Amino acid sequence: MREVTIGIDIGGTNTKFGIVDKEGHVITQGSISTAKHEEFRDYFKELAGALRKSLNELGSDYKLLGIGVGAANGNYYKGTIERATNLKWKGIIPLADMFREEFDIPAIITNDANAAAVGEMVYGAAKKMKDFIVITLGTGLGSGFVANGQLLNGKHGIAGELGHTSVNPAGRYCNCGKRGCLETYVSATGIKRTVYKLLADHLEPSELRGISFDNLNTKMITECAIRGDDVALAAFEYTGRILGMKLADTVVHTDPEAIFLFGGLSLAGDLIFKPTIRHMEANLMPLFRGKIKVLPSALQNQAAPILGASSLVWNYLENEPSRRMIPS
Repeated sequence: MREVTIGIDIGGTNTKFGIVDKEGHVITQGSISTAKHEEFRDYFKELAGALRKSLNELGSDYKLLGIGVGAANGNYYKGTIERATNLKWKGIIPLADMFREEFDIPAIITNDANAAAVGEMVYGAAKKMKDFIVITLGTGLGSGFVANGQLLNGKHGIAGELGHTSVNPAGRYCNCGKRGCLETYVSATGIKRTVYKLLADHLEPSELRGISFDNLNTKMITECAIRGDDVALAAFEYTGRILGMKLADTVVHTDPEAIFLFGGLSLAGDLIFKPTIRHMEANLMPLFRGKIKVLPSALQNQAAPILGASSLVWNYLENEPSRRMIPS
């Protein structure tokens, strides 16, 4: 019987999931909308149903050993999602307990970027690295830190919230309750806000002027920039400047070998990487200049957090052999 785990990535817009074997092969994957559900119970019911459907389609030759979940403000120690700013549901959600009750198997929760970092370490370009950082550029900005080969969870299980460090204390309002957080400038949502600020402040013609905020996305901004749209190009330069400056600050904390970027915004390629690297190098402490690599994820953007989340289960089982005796 082939043993598998489920990896789940809960994003602010969509939730992606996949069934994964120990070699890192994503056997099947799917997604549901996160944002459409006002009540968490309704969301969980749809997600559990989608997972059962995928498992039933695989047949009886597969045995599910556990579920790993990456989510904003995921608490590794408690198995909860705690006051996530990019999700509709507030308070503390006991997600690991809900999965254990529904499927009668172990469920491990962590920060979504931490899950991506584990995926990069186990299956991606960080296989031979012991010190690196993963930055997820999606609806918000997440980060996962690996130091000396160990994922940093922190005292309270919620380490890795670079997105809520300050760019400008009097800046843009953030869902976390603060102002000027990094993710309000550097994320899919952040670059949209930048575009609209630029459109308001300047008179240059731009393809982006005819697109509503709700319909605008990073792919549109990227395509316009490739065609030479001044506003789109300025938006990437501004975003890269802020990200580069914050990465320069971050480097001094863990002295990483590399920083990996992935998520929708990272797909813009050189449009985001070049200004980010340029401004990071300009703001680095001289001791670090020329030593820190900024790289795209070696995994597919959809697969990285799924693989990372699923690998949480393998790690859990390997560290506690008795856990192998779990119900199917």
